[in-house]
Amino acid sequence: MPVSEEFYRIKQLPPYVFEEVNRLKAQLRAQRRDIIDLGMGNPDMPTPSHIIEKLCETAHDPKAHRYSVSRGIIGLRKAMARYYERRFNVRLDPETEIVATLGSKEGFANLAQAITAPGDVILSPNPAYPIHAYGFIIAGGVIEAVPALTPEQYLRGLHDAVARLPKAPRAMVLNYPSNPTAQMVGLDFYKDALALARKHDIIILSDLAYSEIYFDTPPPSIFEVPGAIDNAVEVNSLSKSFAMAGWRLGMAVGNARLIAALARVKSYLDYGAFTPIQVAGVAALDSPPDVIDGIRSIYRARRDVLIEHFAKAGWDIPTPEASMFAWAPIPEAFRAMGSVEFAKLLMEKAEVAVAPGLGFGEKGDGHVRIGLVENQQRIRQAARNLKKVLTT
Repeated sequence: MPVSEEFYRIKQLPPYVFEEVNRLKAQLRAQRRDIIDLGMGNPDMPTPSHIIEKLCETAHDPKAHRYSVSRGIIGLRKAMARYYERRFNVRLDPETEIVATLGSKEGFANLAQAITAPGDVILSPNPAYPIHAYGFIIAGGVIEAVPALTPEQYLRGLHDAVARLPKAPRAMVLNYPSNPTAQMVGLDFYKDALALARKHDIIILSDLAYSEIYFDTPPPSIFEVPGAIDNAVEVNSLSKSFAMAGWRLGMAVGNARLIAALARVKSYLDYGAFTPIQVAGVAALDSPPDVIDGIRSIYRARRDVLIEHFAKAGWDIPTPEASMFAWAPIPEAFRAMGSVEFAKLLMEKAEVAVAPGLGFGEKGDGHVRIGLVENQQRIRQAARNLKKVLTT
């Protein structure tokens, strides 16, 4: 095939919705305009010092600079097992039911590669974090997008899709606390989804990356439902819980056959994270509770400031129960613009960047996602800036 032609897999991917907004943000910053960036879910707080110290200590060992282990060093996998037992009262075998990943995103994408045959149908939420659909599309799967503006809507849609499709789907994706909608579910949701999966032999991939960023009731793991390990794999991450986004360290846990498939794919693709990062990951997972409590309290305070001051500016936003985001309906006066044009308007007129909901699927176009990634002072300033736009 001539290099000038579009590559097959690239043609399956739509234009990157955020590119237009990011381009405008770069242009405005080049003009020295102070853009308050609430668009990207990129933690701004420092990684706790004891984790950094463990990284530095281990990095002084010359042996730590050799190739590591694709599925993760055993000490890290044991720490992940301890975390699941402590947090969810779920016992996992670190040898057969856990793989350390380069963040939850890589784990999810390589799970898709491991389980997907060309043409397999995957049930995925819409709106959703992009990798939930496009990880499977890149792997050759076919996405059956299920509306997911509420958990109840998504659960009904899963049942409807399975009943309608001529062949049972290969897998279904669950993501609670949700990115982007910030909604949570309880064990009854997982019980219902698992009953459907068992009846039709469907694999469940659960994304629990925001397990520790909650403000009232702790989110459950799907493995708190007895027997879930027969059908499910769950990905999780240290990125948000410990402010370690750039470290790229996560986990996939669950069904031994699925974990073995992921480990085999990874064995061809990587040698695992840098060993000192993995050792520091052990220190993170074994942290005293006040470490995560401190990070959670920062997000809670920012959430409360955002909800209060944006309301004063004329924008009523539902209070998120979890995650580092607010999922905000576009105000009625601006709804016809759509989320991309509304996001551009806020940047140009209010110097506030948000993520357009369209970037998470067409069902998200009536919303924008707002990240709790600036300090309280900056959030108040964003509200003052927004008021000039929303009340004119």
